[in-house]
Amino acid sequence: MNRPGIGALLGAALALTLTGCGMNSPKPEGTRAVDDVMSATEKTSSRILDLIAVKGKVSEPGPGVTTCEDAEPGQLFSVYHPWSVTGSSDDELAKAMRRLKSELPGEGWEIVEYGPNSSRDRTLELTADHAEKKLGLNVEFWKQNEGEDGKPKLIVNVVSACYRAPDGEEVDYS
Repeated sequence: MNRPGIGALLGAALALTLTGCGMNSPKPEGTRAVDDVMSATEKTSSRILDLIAVKGKVSEPGPGVTTCEDAEPGQLFSVYHPWSVTGSSDDELAKAMRRLKSELPGEGWEIVEYGPNSSRDRTLELTADHAEKKLGLNVEFWKQNEGEDGKPKLIVNVVSACYRAPDGEEVDYS
C-alpha cells in the first residue's frame, strides 16, 4: 500500500503540527527512543542550515515532541523542529531556496513541491521527504516586509514520522 510521504502531508498539516495536533498517521514507523528521534531531527535541521548557507540570525527554539494524530497519548509521538533564518536580502534567500532545491536530492531528499503556495503573498515554498530518515521538510521564503519584523527570512520545519516509544519510556509532550 502506498502512503503519502511525510513531506506531502506536511504542507497541509503544518499548522496542526506546530499547535500540537500532529500531522502524520497514527500508524508508527517502528519503535524508537524519543531522544534518538530528537537527536536525528536536530542533526538534520543543522544540515539543512548548512545547505542554506546564509550567515543570518537563526531562531533559538529546539525540537519538540507531539502526539501523532488520533494516537494514544504517551505511546506514539512525532518530533518537530521549527526554526527560521533571517537573511540580508530577498536575493540572498532566493538563492538559498534554489540551492536547497538543487542540493537536497543529492542528500537523499525527494522534492515533493516547489513553487508559490496558495497564500495571499504566493510565498515560495519547498516541501521534501527523506524516506530513509523518515523525515519531512518544509521551507517558506518570506520576502522583506512579509514577516512580523519586516526582514526577509526562511521559515524551516523538520518533522519526523510517528514512532512508538519503547516499553517503559514515557513520552513527555511538554
